[in-house]
Amino acid sequence: MKNNNLIAYLSVTLAMTFWSYTFIWYKMVYNFYDPITVVFFRLIISSIFLFALMLPMKKIKRIQKGDLKYFILVSMFNPFFYFLGESYGVKFSSSTVAAVITATIPLFTLFTSAYFLNERITRMNIVGIILSILGVTLVIFNKSEKIETSGFGVMMLSFAVASAIGYTLTLKKLTTKYNPITIVTYHNFIGIFLFAPLFFIVDFPEFKVNGFSNEAWIPLLELAVFGSSFAFIFFTFAVQKIGVGKANAFTNLIPVFTALIAYRVIGETINQNKIIGISLVIGGLFLSQIKTSKLKERIKSYIRPSE
Repeated sequence: MKNNNLIAYLSVTLAMTFWSYTFIWYKMVYNFYDPITVVFFRLIISSIFLFALMLPMKKIKRIQKGDLKYFILVSMFNPFFYFLGESYGVKFSSSTVAAVITATIPLFTLFTSAYFLNERITRMNIVGIILSILGVTLVIFNKSEKIETSGFGVMMLSFAVASAIGYTLTLKKLTTKYNPITIVTYHNFIGIFLFAPLFFIVDFPEFKVNGFSNEAWIPLLELAVFGSSFAFIFFTFAVQKIGVGKANAFTNLIPVFTALIAYRVIGETINQNKIIGISLVIGGLFLSQIKTSKLKERIKSYIRPSE
């Protein structure tokens, strides 16, 4: 394995770790603020952090002529469209249904990246992602939870899936010209202006009454610095190095890491279903990264050793 690929795999795994922790931080900050308020301030803090840290280091490039539309498009896909689809989808569906539908993102991304970006797709990749989806289902399945959903809930979750796919396809185009830090800094900054109208129309009246909460700012800072800054930078780097399909396959690690974090932090039990599910996710993820042509060559070399 090339060193660049190894770094890319470590980067995408670290991104998924940070995004897994966001569920814990969300739970803490949602006690004080509504979702739109959280994302709005999360993007503001992230933008200030990235500009303040990276501008002196000269890591942020200027947007070239004609590329602004792609930065706006990537920001509309994620965080704007994806967040709206996921939020309303989860609201009108059970968490199990939401997690399973979201877990299909790597599968659909595999096909779209093959079609639009000419990324190579193999049967082994498809089998791996399907196994990973089954694993996610086992990890998040809760017998005590009613599997309920609505047509609107499924539609919004599907919208979130489509937004995630659109995001990574557009992101790949930008990675050919810009470094990950530049891309993430600008797409978070543009996201502020996309969410501002929603914040002032929907959430501002309640925020004005409740004001700032000191207890909410630590998890909000963690969301901004790790969830909206470093995680996106690491993920963008992985997309740049190993491609859209392979990088997106790692998103199914999020339920696995979240289950492990919940076990360690809040003492949530890990039952047999979760153990089997985690094994399927990891095994499926491994299969989704294999280049079958090289695998066949290795098998043949063992069967027919050179004389």
